[in-house]
Amino acid sequence: MPRRSNTPALMALVAEGFLMRLGFGIISFAVPLYARKLGMSLAETGALLALTGIVKVALKPAAGWLADRVGAKRGLVAALTLRSVVSFLFAFASTPWQLFSIRTVHGLSTSLRDPAVNALIAETGDEKAMASAFAWYFTAKSLANALGKAVAGALIAMTASNYTAVFLVTWLLSSLTLPAVILFVPGARELRERLESASPPCERSAAEAPSSAPIEPSGAGGSLYGRALGLVGLGFLISSTASMIDRFYPILATEYAHMSPARAGMVYLASALVSLVAGPLFGWMSDSLGRKPTVAVRSMANAGSSLLYLLSPNAAGFTVGKLLDDGGRAGFRPAWGALKADVSSLHPRKRAQLMGVMDVGDDLGDVIGPIGGGMLWQAWGIAGLLGVRIALACLTEVYAALVLWRRRPAARGYPAEAAAERQAAP
Repeated sequence: MPRRSNTPALMALVAEGFLMRLGFGIISFAVPLYARKLGMSLAETGALLALTGIVKVALKPAAGWLADRVGAKRGLVAALTLRSVVSFLFAFASTPWQLFSIRTVHGLSTSLRDPAVNALIAETGDEKAMASAFAWYFTAKSLANALGKAVAGALIAMTASNYTAVFLVTWLLSSLTLPAVILFVPGARELRERLESASPPCERSAAEAPSSAPIEPSGAGGSLYGRALGLVGLGFLISSTASMIDRFYPILATEYAHMSPARAGMVYLASALVSLVAGPLFGWMSDSLGRKPTVAVRSMANAGSSLLYLLSPNAAGFTVGKLLDDGGRAGFRPAWGALKADVSSLHPRKRAQLMGVMDVGDDLGDVIGPIGGGMLWQAWGIAGLLGVRIALACLTEVYAALVLWRRRPAARGYPAEAAAERQAAP
């Protein structure tokens, strides 16, 4: 019997994603500009932007394991509390080493948050519309990210580059996320009771039957982890190709395309409109047509936007290129989330841990991308950076076709063994 969605919980998670991303959209726009104001080089700025990803790569699998042990909701609440502290500390950072320290704490909070929230969406979403559940979540995040960056450009202009005021705004926004999660997202016990009540009698009987041997879910073992490792490689290629440019966009737009911070920030408003349409549309396509076509959109968008940046190094080219980039991201994220939910559904007791493992490639790409982008920009100029990005996007298309062609889709519904795992879950 397919599992139905828990609408209040999903709405609370969407609200969390929106509010948190709104605050950190402001930070992601302001931090590279603030780093340059403090005299940091492009390579140093790239390392600063990549630091959060380094910490995530190192800690996320362990953080996913911890979330499975203490409960995904508790892990999410702890992560959100820590993120609020990070926003507050940014307001008082005045030296490069302080920025590096805060970005490290940011990575710690994100390493705990991501597996927990992904597991909660997978647990509370409708099995038949899993990509759509992730689509609404990532659409809210994309919209908030774009709005945050647009607000950041306006705040920097209005405050005459008073970054303390800008970062205090992000702290206020990030502090609004906890109530929705605490009040509406169920904990481990509530989820287990809901899943048990929704299971057919035969599954409940199998789950309640005593057994002296540990039960392994179907798909566990080499096949399960082979699928997970395939997605790790795909996430790495897609993320590294995207972050080579995305993290540097505020600098590129202001220093290369000669746009003002306010004008560069306004590009993100148009990007938000694109994400509002592309996210739900591609989520529906992923549920209806399969994951493969929507995953391919991301690398094609990376290559197309790079060509636009290269051939039209002006405000118009950088605006259209950014819209193409963000449209591809909006199309990719729902399918990516659903792919991880498909694989992790085969081992429910280790769902957050598997989510964390599958995110390692994505996070590692966020580490390599900004560092490599900064080094390529300094060594070969913007043309060399964009040329390498186009080549990587083509390589990603080939790899995605190989991985997704060979990957067997996860079965709809949970087998009795998985139901037994849920019964034994803490």
